[in-house]
Amino acid sequence: MNQSAKRYSPLQVALIGGAIATTATISVFSQAWTRSANAALQDSPKALVDQVWQLVNREYVDEKFNQQDWQAIRQSLLTKEYTSNKDAYVAIREALQKLGDPYTRFMDPKQYESLTNQTSGEVSGIGIRMQINEKTKRLTVIEAMDNSPALKAGLKSGDEILAIDGRSTLKMTVEDASKLIRGQVGTSVKLDLERLSNKFNVKLTRATIEVPTVKYTLKQETGRRVGYIKLQEFSSHAADQMRVAIRTLKDQKVDAYVLDLRGNPGGLLNASIEIARMWLDDGHIVKTVDRKGSSAQTQANRTAITKLPLAVLVDGNSASASEILTGALKDNKRAVVVGSQTFGKALVQSVHELNDGSGLAVTIAHYYTPNGTDINHKGIAPDIKLDLTQTQERQLASNPNLIGTNSDPQYTRAIVVLSGGKLATDTSQDPQSISISAKDLEF
Repeated sequence: MNQSAKRYSPLQVALIGGAIATTATISVFSQAWTRSANAALQDSPKALVDQVWQLVNREYVDEKFNQQDWQAIRQSLLTKEYTSNKDAYVAIREALQKLGDPYTRFMDPKQYESLTNQTSGEVSGIGIRMQINEKTKRLTVIEAMDNSPALKAGLKSGDEILAIDGRSTLKMTVEDASKLIRGQVGTSVKLDLERLSNKFNVKLTRATIEVPTVKYTLKQETGRRVGYIKLQEFSSHAADQMRVAIRTLKDQKVDAYVLDLRGNPGGLLNASIEIARMWLDDGHIVKTVDRKGSSAQTQANRTAITKLPLAVLVDGNSASASEILTGALKDNKRAVVVGSQTFGKALVQSVHELNDGSGLAVTIAHYYTPNGTDINHKGIAPDIKLDLTQTQERQLASNPNLIGTNSDPQYTRAIVVLSGGKLATDTSQDPQSISISAKDLEF
């Protein structure tokens, strides 16, 4: 999700994320509360405490507040004295814990900024991916991103970063290096580098970089041209990147697609809906039900880019927005789902920026798949259940280049389905009867 200093205005942005919870809306707290709040409380820790209480009171999905006396909790909060906002943070978190909902939670300013940064799909920096080279133990460039200051300056994969603004990178972690390289757009950073024993330095001006969240490639599999698409999260740029991926592969005359949602924790709800519409011409996508029992159903709108066969890969870390997309494709019989049971998170949240730059996530609704299935704490059962062994999981984790290859059993099983004349929309076989052990697909 975004890594720029970007702030969200009173605009409602739906979010669904494994780490964040499921669906959420990011907004600045309404001015109505500010006008009604006691002037003496303004810009004080008590104002922050009551701001949080008011939001939960107005939006929380359970009107009984987990059988808690929410009014009494407000009185208790406001009778306390707080010497700082940090004291208020402690009281807020204690009050929210009483709701028994881990997804209704308070975020300090850094945590909230991290969340909004992540969802924007942007980073303020020079546009490189880095790692510590296992052999040399040096900080090394993996990739210079498209249209980035780094690419324009000629940085290449394999370049070793010796210093950042004069500070040696020896024994520096990738995280620490990233903090030094990132900064305000328009400011500069100097890198000392080494390439093939030649040392040089460059001065780069930081810019806003769109982080790629969609990766795709054309694969030749058993006489078929397969478009493999890996979606890492549902950021604000994910839908645009997915559209490019589907169309590019379509122009390359693919016969089928594999959409890999494994490990995808979620992100923006609107992104998941928009992406579902790229695969579906008609049918329901998701239904949400709020605290009053009112429901809203989102549908496809005849904007599908392709009708070619589709397999979707999922695992236990495919959560929230990933589950909305998977549920829509599965229930509409648009795709065959291969892999492990998904995470099981079906709660809708609203995320608000508070007066001091901190944030609050509030569960406001429940969502259901098109068939009305409640996947909360259950997940989505794949059409073809194929769990990886611990050895296979370790192999793929230690060498990500094997993901989406013949060394990846779940991907290989998807190819078998797509290549065996059984189209993604073929439901002639009872999904519950399809099961295969990953041990049968060792590579």
